Amino acid sequence: MPSRRRQHNSARLPPFDDESGTLNAVVETIAGSRNKFAYDEKLGLFRLKGVLPAGASFPFDFGFVPSTKGEDGDPLDVLVLMDEPAFAGCLVPARLLGVITAKQRERDGTVEQNDRLIAVAADSHTHEGVHTLGDLSPQLLDEIEHFFISYNEIRGKTFTPTGRKGPRAARTIVERASQRRAAKRAR
Repeated sequence: MPSRRRQHNSARLPPFDDESGTLNAVVETIAGSRNKFAYDEKLGLFRLKGVLPAGASFPFDFGFVPSTKGEDGDPLDVLVLMDEPAFAGCLVPARLLGVITAKQRERDGTVEQNDRLIAVAADSHTHEGVHTLGDLSPQLLDEIEHFFISYNEIRGKTFTPTGRKGPRAARTIVERASQRRAAKRAR
């Protein structure tokens, strides 16, 4: 009997929920984890991609926006502020706060745009009044940027933040990445 692989439902999800308009964020790695998980679209599974050194962990849940393709060729990355960690594969309806724009130098020297969307779980109690990056403390934003700088440094890459933009700019990035993904699938 031939092997059949099922495609994970996240591959069919739009970036935004049709009814509520919230961002669909799929968690890959939970807050507090040293393990970095990544969704493998071909296998339809989450796989262990790496382990952070002792003392390092993800500050918030981290994942991707389905049906998008970033300039680096991967689905867009999103860091989701939540009251409690979720689990790998959890769909979190989220409110976009903004984006940390960044350039990333790969080990081979190529430089790619690799932005980090920042969102908050739509049902968060702790972050209920947070609607833009400006509602977060500058210290927290600096710490988030530092995490991504350090995380990439450990992997032999250079992550250079180039700016912080609000929810409108973040939404535009998601919409363009969705169009990029759709154009790729149409070929």
